Amino acid sequence: MIQKQNSPIQRGWLRRNALPLLLFAFLVLFPFIVGAITDSSPYGVVRGDRMIMRGESVRWQSVLIEAYILIILAMSYNLLFGFTGVISFGHALFFGTSGYVLGLMLEYTAIDTTLALFVGAALGIVLCGVLALVIGFVTLRLKGVYFAIFTLAVAEMFYIFFSRWQLTRAEDGFAITELPAWLDPSQSRINFYYLSLAAVILTFVFIRRLVNSPSGAVFKAIRENEDRAQSMGYNTLNYKLLSIMFAGMLAGVAGLLQVILNKKVGPELLGVSYTVDPLLMTIIGGIGTFTGPVIGAGGLHFLDVFLRDAQINLGGVVIDIANIWALLLGVIFILAVIVFPFGIVGTWQRWQARRHRHPEKPLPDAAAGQD
Repeated sequence: MIQKQNSPIQRGWLRRNALPLLLFAFLVLFPFIVGAITDSSPYGVVRGDRMIMRGESVRWQSVLIEAYILIILAMSYNLLFGFTGVISFGHALFFGTSGYVLGLMLEYTAIDTTLALFVGAALGIVLCGVLALVIGFVTLRLKGVYFAIFTLAVAEMFYIFFSRWQLTRAEDGFAITELPAWLDPSQSRINFYYLSLAAVILTFVFIRRLVNSPSGAVFKAIRENEDRAQSMGYNTLNYKLLSIMFAGMLAGVAGLLQVILNKKVGPELLGVSYTVDPLLMTIIGGIGTFTGPVIGAGGLHFLDVFLRDAQINLGGVVIDIANIWALLLGVIFILAVIVFPFGIVGTWQRWQARRHRHPEKPLPDAAAGQD
């Protein structure tokens, strides 16, 4: 009896989540699918006692890892901007800070590499949360552009500091010379691929559960009308602090993955591009939606990958797309805003809601009109 009662619920859950489950299965099998198509090993090429990361499967693993990092960063920004209505121009602060903490722990301490990795990752995420709380407590009473400008100033302060700090080799940054073999992208990229995929899924599930919780309802109330939320008795400052803390920690996770992938730490991690890019990705995908940042970040990244080496021949003049990518990105952004004013996912959801609210009525029968 219990199984019969639960089976319709289970079938309904499977129908609702069929597409995400199929996508997840595809991404899990992706390294092996590419390997089978291109006749390359997803594990790389054996050379002596180590693996060399060569082949199409390994290269595409790297491409997807970069996409996963951007997706996590965009989702973290969407938690703050899309669901809480707080715009920040200093989100790169958390992205770069966690990377620097991990790099310092790996390169400037004498503890075991695996222990340094876990301690550095934990400290980086915690420090991002603390920084977010401090910045939020000091400035979240400011609203709109004033808060955004302050966060930009703080991020630039950290950028200038690390670009001149000789311990971390100033503007040049420093390379990470040693990582645990099981996680090192230059030796076991497939392991890091699955770790990054797991991080994306856990981030998505966490944000969805948080936003669908009572606290998430207050986030959205603050986004719609903070004064009204305050009049209902909510301490909006506390909820905004919670939002910026979680957003900063998730951005820190993306920074950790970026440093491990590139095995390099530099002030570019704190650059304004790691704030502007997730902002554009969130707007294009759909502000305040769960899948919008995923589509926006993934779409822009794959456009960059496919067009990076492309060329256009205009009347005998060859134009490299890489040289005009910033201009092309601006055009894409303008067209996306015009065609999808609420982002790709947001516009689709509004269209679906309008369609269900006002279904097309069938035309009256000819005979019925001759009453």
